[in-house]
Amino acid sequence: MKRFIVFILFITTVVLSCTTNTNNTDKGKELSKIYCGSCHMVPSPDLLDKHSWETYMLPRMGVFLGIVEHDSLIDVLLEDGPGREIVKQSGIFPEKPMLSNEEWESIKTYYITNAPENPIAAQPKTITKGLKNFDVIIPEYKLSPPSVTLVKFNTDNTIYIGDANTQSLNVLSNNLELIQAAKVKESAVWAEEFQDELLLTVMGSFSPTDINNGFILSLPKVANKQPYKLIDSLQRPVHSSYADLDGDNNMDIVTCEFAKWTGKLSWWRNNGNGNFTKKILRNKPGALKAYIKDLNGDNKQDIIALFGQGDEGIYIYYNEGNGKFREEAAVRFPPSYGSSFFKLYDFNGDGHDDIIYTAGDNADFKPILKNYHGVYVYINDGKNNFKQAFFYHLNGAYAAIPADYDKDGDIDIAAISFFPDYKNQPEESFVYLENNGKNNFNASTMQDPTLGRWIVMDVADYDKDGDEDIILGSLAFEVIPANGLVDKWVNAGIPFVVLKNKIK
Repeated sequence: MKRFIVFILFITTVVLSCTTNTNNTDKGKELSKIYCGSCHMVPSPDLLDKHSWETYMLPRMGVFLGIVEHDSLIDVLLEDGPGREIVKQSGIFPEKPMLSNEEWESIKTYYITNAPENPIAAQPKTITKGLKNFDVIIPEYKLSPPSVTLVKFNTDNTIYIGDANTQSLNVLSNNLELIQAAKVKESAVWAEEFQDELLLTVMGSFSPTDINNGFILSLPKVANKQPYKLIDSLQRPVHSSYADLDGDNNMDIVTCEFAKWTGKLSWWRNNGNGNFTKKILRNKPGALKAYIKDLNGDNKQDIIALFGQGDEGIYIYYNEGNGKFREEAAVRFPPSYGSSFFKLYDFNGDGHDDIIYTAGDNADFKPILKNYHGVYVYINDGKNNFKQAFFYHLNGAYAAIPADYDKDGDIDIAAISFFPDYKNQPEESFVYLENNGKNNFNASTMQDPTLGRWIVMDVADYDKDGDEDIILGSLAFEVIPANGLVDKWVNAGIPFVVLKNKIK
């Protein structure tokens, strides 16, 4: 009888425990919609494994809700110096908890209980070595360590190479020989050609920071005119676009300030006297790239921009006239996606701009393989409603540029990865997806895809023979676990390679 009572007590305890745990997870799920959803798209537990949630993500999420589980977290998240003060002044990390400890424990229980033990594996894929339509050209010009943040084919048959380590902008001939080099401070990331000047976007710091020491530099093409900063005091800008946004016949500017915690997307009204007035469109970090285009046919220039770093997504800013813009989310992504690149491109030939997008940034903590990293295509229904039509899994995808590379009438894709699966499939570093019709793609790569760690790319007919060529820029960055590749990149000093198209 005593044994029977003990058994009943055991069963009751188990049932109560299971019921309590279920209630906690249900409550945690609802609370996550309230608190996590107030900052970004609510992530599902299966986006990360239990260890990643428990060790990295949940403690960091807590800080954004005013809950600091470990004092050392603040020092991990915040840099020293002026950047730290900028973040503190912003108030993005609340000084007091926004929810009770019980509510926070329910959220944690929901994620840890429902997360998989290990990251969900992607389906295996085949990437063939050897590019039948391209010659791989390695320049004699070397940089050690290669720290390339900009590659650009120019219309005058020159090539721009921005390097963070030497803090320089290098100009090379179409024979890949150095013509000139200019000191521009750390990390030239975007260059826009105009008749009388080159406008160069300079991050100020390649490393994550909230300090506002980035700028847009004017490099005049006319004699006797010195370089000058067109716009100064930007927070780690990574892209700029130029157009007349308010109809006054003056060129305005859109800047993407990625920063770390306090960046923003802004447009700068040209006052006509060499000065610009800043107008903030979105006061959040992670602005990556912005295009200016009339997206709704009303003869006004709109803006479409990609954000990473938390509240990830692609947002449209419709121009309503008089310097006012209306924000509308085109596509949103969970904060673990690591948005890295997007491009407007009419993929299906219906006359409307579609979106090609990559998810692959993996540097917030120890990289893990994610089955949702890769190349996406979103098709436009003609009214700027976008629906996913294609996905190719590519660990650590950093850019993807579509073009009819083989001139057979359909669209192929060239893609790079900065965080490939170096252990099992280093071929992911660069992938050429050849469209064999109806978006059935064969994947191939170079004989040695790890000639560099590819972080940037550009596509153009640089040799003027009627087909699209590709340039890949390399930045030597640690590999975890170490496998000797960093030493290979540093010793070889290959800053870029050109993939010369042989179709024509």
